Formats: sequence, C-alpha cells, structure tokens
Amino acid sequence: MVRFPALTLAAALALTAPLLAAGCGAVEFGVEFGGDEERVLTLRYWQAPSLPSPYLSSGFKDRDASAVTLEPLASYDPEGRLVPRLAAAIPTVENGGIAPDGTRITWRLRPDLRWSDGSELTADDVVFTWRYCTAAESGCTNDSAFAGIASVSAPDERTVEILFEAPRSYPYDAFVGAATPVISEAQFARCLGEAARRCVEQNESPLGSGPYRIVEFVPNERALYERNPHYRGERPYFDRVVLEGGGDAHSAAHAVLVSGEADYAWNLQLEPGELAELEAGGQGTVVAAFASIVERLVLNQTNPDPSLGERRSEYLDGENPHPFLTFAPIRRAMSMAISRDRIATELYGFAGRPTCNLIAAPPRYASTGNEECLRQDRAGANALLDASGVADTDGDGIREYQGLPLRITYQTTVNPVRQATQELVRGWWREIGIEAELVQHDASVFFGADAVSDPAASYRRFFADVQMYATGPGVDPQGYLEGLRCDHIQTREDNWAGENNARSCNPSYDELLARLAALPLGTGREALVRELNDVLVESRYEIPLVLRGSVSAHARTLEGVRINGWDSELWNIAEWRR
Repeated sequence: MVRFPALTLAAALALTAPLLAAGCGAVEFGVEFGGDEERVLTLRYWQAPSLPSPYLSSGFKDRDASAVTLEPLASYDPEGRLVPRLAAAIPTVENGGIAPDGTRITWRLRPDLRWSDGSELTADDVVFTWRYCTAAESGCTNDSAFAGIASVSAPDERTVEILFEAPRSYPYDAFVGAATPVISEAQFARCLGEAARRCVEQNESPLGSGPYRIVEFVPNERALYERNPHYRGERPYFDRVVLEGGGDAHSAAHAVLVSGEADYAWNLQLEPGELAELEAGGQGTVVAAFASIVERLVLNQTNPDPSLGERRSEYLDGENPHPFLTFAPIRRAMSMAISRDRIATELYGFAGRPTCNLIAAPPRYASTGNEECLRQDRAGANALLDASGVADTDGDGIREYQGLPLRITYQTTVNPVRQATQELVRGWWREIGIEAELVQHDASVFFGADAVSDPAASYRRFFADVQMYATGPGVDPQGYLEGLRCDHIQTREDNWAGENNARSCNPSYDELLARLAALPLGTGREALVRELNDVLVESRYEIPLVLRGSVSAHARTLEGVRINGWDSELWNIAEWRR
C-alpha cells in the first residue's frame, strides 16, 4: 500500500498513473476535503477493460467499467428483479406503461437528471442511444437488444416511447441492464455509423449519470473515476474509484484476500482449493452468484485455414464450410467424450455445476431433455465415429474425415481454470482420435481486440477451429436466442459484431424462434424456450460444459456489496462503503 499525506485532487490524480504503472497496487491519498482523508475504492480487474463502453466491446469487463458511470433505464437486482435507475418506475400493463397488446412500452424518466458535466439528460438521449447502436456499420455489439423495435421516440423531455414491430411478451430488453445504458447525444452526435470507432475521446471518456465519472482511461490498463457532483442520489461514499487491470486471477485474489492492497477482485477463476487457501489470509471474503452464464465450446462452422487469406473464417453465404466440423457425428462425439462433472468438481468447486443446456437458467427455462450428456461416454464416441466412417487409416492415432486428419486448434484465454479445462478436454479428444493444439490469448485482447485490426487474437474473428468462453442470456432469453439466428452470423460487413460466433445457420431454428415474440409470459413461452434450447444443444455448434457462478472477492471492511449474476457486478456501486 502506498499512502500520501493530504494533497489537492489534481495533485493526487497526477501521481496515480505512474504509481499504478510501476505495480504499486492500491494507492491512497489524503485529499483536502475539509481535512478528511480521501476515500479510495480500488477494483482489481485482471482482465483489463479495453473501453468503458458496452456498445463497442462485448466483454463483461468493459460493461463493468462503463457501469461505474453509465446507467440504463433500469437494472436487475441479484434476484433478477427489475429496479428503476433513470426511470421513475418500471412500466407495466397495470400502470399503463405497457400497451395491452404488447406493441408499446412507455418509460418515464426521473426529474432533474444530469450528465456528469452538469448538462441535462433527457428522453432525446435515450432516442439517440437507440439510433447510435442500430446505425449501419456502427459495429455495435449489443444491437440484438434492439431487435424488433420499430421506433423509439420522445413525446416530451421525460417520456420515452418504444414501438415494437410485433407484439412483445418481454419488452424490457432495450435500455435495461448494464449492456444497454444511455449515452449523451451531445457528446456522441458525430459518432454515428462507421464513425463510431473513430471517436476515441468520446469512447474513452463518456459522460455518465451514475455515482462516479471518468477522470482517465488507459485501454487495457486502468480507469480512474471521481465522485460525480451531479449525481441525483445520495452522495457516494468514496471520493475516487481506481479500476486496475493486468496480472492474473491469482494476483487479483491475493490483492484482496491476503495483502489487502485492493478492495474488490473480479472474475476469480481459480481452483477451489487455491481460493480457500487465499481466503484464509483473512483480509477478504469470496462471494459467488449464479445466473445463466455457461462455459462452452464453440465449434467453427467456417474454414479458418490461414491460406484462405481474407476468406478465413468467413461464412460467405455458406460457401466456406469447415472441412470436418460441419459433419454432425464428429461434433456429437466431441461432446460425448467430455466429463462435465469432473470439470465442474475439480476446477470450479462451489462455483460451477455441470450442464447440458445453453439456456441453463432461470430454472423455469431450463430443459431436462439433454441430461445424457452428464455421463461421459468415450466408448460410445469411438463407436459413433467408427460407424460414421471417420477412421484412423494410417495408424497414427488420429482419425480422418474424407482423407483429412482431425487436427484442430482450440483457443481460449490465459486463465488457470480454462487452461486446466483445455488439458482435460484435449486428453479426452485424443482418446477418440482427435488431436488438439492449445492456444491461449490475453483475456483483454481476446474479448476486447478490434476484430479488424487485430484479428488473430479476437474471439469474434475466430481464427481457430474451437474456442472456449462463457456467455448466456439474461432473465428473459429471447434476446440471446435472437443472436443465434442465421442473419446474426459475424461477417466482415458488420465488423464481426454479430453474436452468432459459431457461424451456424439452421433455418428450422429461425422459423421456430419467430413464434417466441408473440407468446405471452407463462408456461407456453417457457416450453418454447426449452424447445429452442434443445435444438441448439442437439446441433452441437456450441457444446455447454459448466453453469458458472460469478466468483469475486471483496475486503471484509467493504460494505454494501451485493454480487449480481444478472447484471454488472458493480450495479450498486453507489451503495458501497467502509
């Protein structure tokens, strides 16, 4: 811990950057606020954010970095319940906020909302945010939240009216949760469409309405925030927030649980025994929250061969298929060979549960029709490949499909749990005649790299045969399911911003999905979600492994933390205090 006596705020901030860069960990200053020592909250995000924006980067780390300052109309609490933020109340049919026919939702903003520069936040900013994300060539990574919206308008400065193209059973996707916050029209007016990524200053220092505002942002390194003097709520406890990036999960956990250098450490994917040993250091507490995040394998349905040049991993209207992962028996055998129970028990402990579903929660949406995958069946996988003519003809231990050896590149992030998972899976696949080369990328780059300028390291560009990461739906799975349609395949035309990362197209799935929007909340809708999940699981374009809890740690002296699996973990940072 590095501590300085009372300084002016400007002097304190000037000292912060070189100290963090030198690896000094948490830095505390005494700042002249009526003689009181400055209160500093230190967050350790070892996967450093690339942008404090959920619209141009799809990592949870970037969403969290933005959640310190940007706000949506409403958030989800740890129980998955809607909580008003910029909105005065949650619209319902009963209060007149939702049209009885499901074609319109009307939000009323709180009075006297201000941006962090003191300017007024109005309904026009909400309308602009919709235009920003849906503009052609914007590269917006969360555009699926706005799918099916015909228009967003502002009848007056405090009213937002959203009209849907068809009746909507669950109308809370847009502007709800940290993935779709409201941004300032005045600040981003020149950043529509292809200009979005060129707006460096705006992207790195967005005006916010939340409890803290950005002072400095250094991509893939750190973010500094100060108390927002224009925040509408109770004065936040901390004067400054320091979000530090870099290192690894172990060093982040150690900084909170053992050395006390940091107050909060995010995404602690460590083996259970290692976490318990660190927690014994006595400085902090490990916490976990389950929602619907599933660690999965994604099988590339396009050809990632480097010799293809610009055509590499391009869908090209189905004219560039993967040479063997498009053959269903191979995908099925790869799934059958895996012991999900061993991965969950040995590598995740209390923070992981084996799953066969991509929609694994909430419970009402979780299918029970795929549980055969919980039993590892390497013998059955070998028999399936034998029967399908996928044989080892030259005796080298590697099977061939149409003369091509089953050699794959399997990529993920630098992470102890993921790397241990890779080793287990590689061993099981070797037993069924599939050879895997393991590749790891820095998580900040894997999830945050520009898919155009740095394609080799970006999961969105997918220069591999198989990749592993975690994602999942929100409280209502429709938006997530929409992202897996044929027209959401990532392509060059949309700057690889689509959500169909496997580049898979199943017209039957798309036809079934079209029925979902018209179904009201209830048992019929839940049954259709389970059916859609089963179609996805049976295809095995994505192979679910483990329902992951969000594991983090906070200092024992830090109060107000309510870890949240349904929204940003920093969703209620305004309430944190010592």
